Amino acid sequence: MTGTLLDEPSDPRLLRAAAAGEVAAVGALIERHRAGMRAVALSVLGNRPEADDAVQDATLIALRRIGDVRQPDSVGAWLRTIVRNVCRTHLRSAATTTPVADLTTLATHTNPERIIDQHATRDWLWRAIDELSPTLRATVMLRHFSPRTPSYDQIAALYGVPVGTVRSRLNEARTKLTEALAATADTAHDDAAAAARTSAREAAETLAAAEQGRFAQLTSERWAPNVAYYSGRQRVGDRDFLIRGMEGDLEAGVRQRFVTAVTSRDTTIWEMDLVNPPDNPDHCPPAVAWLMSTKNGRVHQLRLFHAPRTAATPTAAR
Repeated sequence: MTGTLLDEPSDPRLLRAAAAGEVAAVGALIERHRAGMRAVALSVLGNRPEADDAVQDATLIALRRIGDVRQPDSVGAWLRTIVRNVCRTHLRSAATTTPVADLTTLATHTNPERIIDQHATRDWLWRAIDELSPTLRATVMLRHFSPRTPSYDQIAALYGVPVGTVRSRLNEARTKLTEALAATADTAHDDAAAAARTSAREAAETLAAAEQGRFAQLTSERWAPNVAYYSGRQRVGDRDFLIRGMEGDLEAGVRQRFVTAVTSRDTTIWEMDLVNPPDNPDHCPPAVAWLMSTKNGRVHQLRLFHAPRTAATPTAAR
């Protein structure tokens, strides 16, 4: 934004520039209201590290949702509301760890386009995420971009590490992401929406191949020969193990229905609903996320996050 920041532009002016794709305007709005955002966090959480975490979380949300602001004069109030909601979530998480509820309903009401709604800001954010290490990148994607939104405990179980390690990874990722956002603000960005569409197409092709009996053929073409399936930190299977698992589910009448995909340089998450046969509605959990690490465009590691079934999850139609 050449020259405009020196003139102390109004919030509405910065908001219009942000909506037009000027990433510096987004940063200027957040920096202008950061003190107020932190004051809200401190008032709700007290003077503790979680307050700074909440501001960072709220910043990521604001970057993704700046196009949602309907009253340009109320940007500050909008940002403070986001912080307050994040703080309340922190407090609930601290009091008890609640499993993800009805993920089918959650996925229905989570619009993937909300995550990638503003082209320039979206691509800027994904470019910054790509600057993170693979471990930090996957943790951020699971926590902030997956519609399933695993809890800290669930991410810890997925990787076989303590919950404290997940928290420290997220803290480190937030710090590095802020630095990366600043460092990449003026560079050209890849088209993240196109990457997501490509990944979604690949997911649909994978499911179709499985139902047509071509899962082994497709995986041999697109996955590394030594692809490994991990549970926590332990390798528990190879490609043949995964093929047998998919074929076994299909023989049992279970089908996977694609929901959405998020992808970065070497990490991809595919979200699927699991549709059980009418005569065995509890055969599988209601949903699954495929967390895949890639090298040279081929999957070389896979983890599966199964959504827990809760009392609220309907089974009759599954």
